[in-house]
Amino acid sequence: MPSRMCINPIHNNKGILHQSNSTSSEERWTTNSCAMDSLYDISLISEKVPVILDNSKQWHRVLSTSMKLGSRGIANVQAVSRNDLQSKSSYSNILLVNRTASPLAWFMECKDRNDRSAVLLPHSFLPSMAAKKLQNAAEKIKALLGDYDAIHVRRGDILKTRKDRFGVDRTLHPHIDRDTRPEFIQCRIAKWCPPGRTLFIASNERKPGFFSPLASRYKLAYSSNYSSILDPLIENNYQLFMVERLILMGAKTYIKTYKEDENDLSLTDDPKKNTKVWQIPVYTKDTEEC
Repeated sequence: MPSRMCINPIHNNKGILHQSNSTSSEERWTTNSCAMDSLYDISLISEKVPVILDNSKQWHRVLSTSMKLGSRGIANVQAVSRNDLQSKSSYSNILLVNRTASPLAWFMECKDRNDRSAVLLPHSFLPSMAAKKLQNAAEKIKALLGDYDAIHVRRGDILKTRKDRFGVDRTLHPHIDRDTRPEFIQCRIAKWCPPGRTLFIASNERKPGFFSPLASRYKLAYSSNYSSILDPLIENNYQLFMVERLILMGAKTYIKTYKEDENDLSLTDDPKKNTKVWQIPVYTKDTEEC
C-alpha cells in the first residue's frame, strides 16, 4: 500500500502547469498528501489482509531482492485471473507479483466483477479500519449523540449538469437534486425515523443552513457541532469524512444517499452506478404522499 495518499483536489494538467516553481516536487507532494497511517489503522487491516507500506524496510528488502532475481523476481500482471496466478508454474516461483488495481486510484473494490455476489471484503471493511485516533474521536462523538439516527447526503459533486444541443439541462442522476432537498428527505425518512429523534447529518452540501428545515421534526447534529473534539485532530477532509463514516455506521438507523446493498435504506432510488445516460432533472413529486 502507498505510504502516502494524494489529497490535492487539482488532478489535471492545468493544475500541474500552473504550479509554483518556488517549491520542490517533494515539498509539494508532502503538502498535498497525507500519511496513509493517519487515515487507516494498518495493523488492524493486516489482521485480515497483510499490508506492507511502500516506505517500510520490509518493502525495500522485497523490492531489492526481486530486482536482483531478474525475471524470477517480479511479475507485473493485469487481467490475469486468481486461478491462473495460483495454478500456473510461471507465477509460482516469482517473489513479487504486482497487480495494479487502477492507475487512477489507490484502491479497487475487493470483488469479482464477473460475479458481483462474490464479495471478498464488504463495503464497510475500509471505513471500519480507521486510524485509532479517528476511531477514538468518533466514539466520543457517538457517546455525546446518545441514541441517534443518521443520514449521508451526497450533493455537491453529484449534481453536475450539462446542456444538450437544445440548451436543456441534463444530468446522470435525474432525481438526486430533488431527493436530497430537506422537504423530500423529511418525507422519505419519516417511516424510518420518528419525530423527535436526534439526526446526525453528514454531507458535502456547502450552503449554510441548507438542512435547517429538518429541525422542525428532528434534533439535528453535524460534525461541526463537535469542533472541540475534531479541531485539534483533523488535518484534512479525508480524515473528517472517515470520522463521519464511523458515526454514520454507529447510528440506530443509517440512511445512505444511494443503495449499495439491497437491504440498505436510501434517500434516492437512482442507481449509484453511472448509467452514462444524461436525463432531464426531475423536481416534482412522484406521488402525493407527504
